[in-house]
Amino acid sequence: MNHSELQDFLNAKAAHYESLSFIEDDPIKIPHLFSAKEDIEIIALLAATIAWGNRKSIIKSATKIAEFLDYQPAQFVKEHCDSDLKALPHFVHRTFMREDLQFFLQAMQNIYLTKGGLENAFYHKEGLKQGIEQWRNWMLETPHAKRSEKHLANPAKNSAAKRINMYLRWMVRPASKGVDFGLWKKIKPSDLYCPLDVHSGRVARKLALLTRQANDWKAAEELRLALVSLDESDPVKYDFALFGLGVYEKF
Repeated sequence: MNHSELQDFLNAKAAHYESLSFIEDDPIKIPHLFSAKEDIEIIALLAATIAWGNRKSIIKSATKIAEFLDYQPAQFVKEHCDSDLKALPHFVHRTFMREDLQFFLQAMQNIYLTKGGLENAFYHKEGLKQGIEQWRNWMLETPHAKRSEKHLANPAKNSAAKRINMYLRWMVRPASKGVDFGLWKKIKPSDLYCPLDVHSGRVARKLALLTRQANDWKAAEELRLALVSLDESDPVKYDFALFGLGVYEKF
C-alpha cells in the first residue's frame, strides 16, 4: 500500500473499532461506570495499571477494586486513613497485590492533596515522556515497598509504558465516539503515544509503520512519528485499528 492507501485503510479500521461495542470487553468498561472526573481518572489509572493478561480477568479484578472503594474512588483516595487501607480485603492480580494497591491509593492521595491531581502529575511542558516520568517520581514520594516500583512505567529506562499510554489515551482523546473520555485539556491528543504491545507491534511492523523489533520506548517514539504522518492532530486513534487488526482479525 502507498501512503494514501494505508491512511484510508487505517482510518476505516479505526472508525470501525472505535465504537460503543468496544467498551464491553475492554478494561475501559470500568471507568465508564462513573461520571465524575476524579472518580473516572482514579479508577481508570488502577484499571490500566493491572491491564495485562486475559481481558475478562482484568475487568473482574478492576471491578473488585471498585467494590473495595465502595464505588467512590475519589472520596476514598482523598479521605482515607491508615485503618481504611488496612481494612482492604485480600487482592491479587498477577503480580499486583493488596500491598501495591495500598501504595497506589496512598500515593494518589498525596498527588491530589499536594500536587493538584493526576492531570497535573502527567502534564509537563517538555512533553509526555517527561510527564510520565514526573508522575512516577511523584508517586514514589510516598513510602513504598521496592516491589511496587515495577508497576510504575519508566520511559527513562526505555519502558514502552504501554498501560500508561493506554490510560492517557482514555483521559485525553475526545469523547465524541463514546469510548475515550476527553477529560484532560492540558495534554493534547497530538502529544499522545500509541500503547505498544505484542499485537499492535506485530501489525505495525507488517504495515511498515515500525521497523524496531523490541517493543520499548524507542519503538513507541518511532511508531508515533509514523502515525503522526497519517493524522497529526489525533495519531493515537489508530490504536483502535492496530488493536482490532491484531486481536480480532489476526492480521
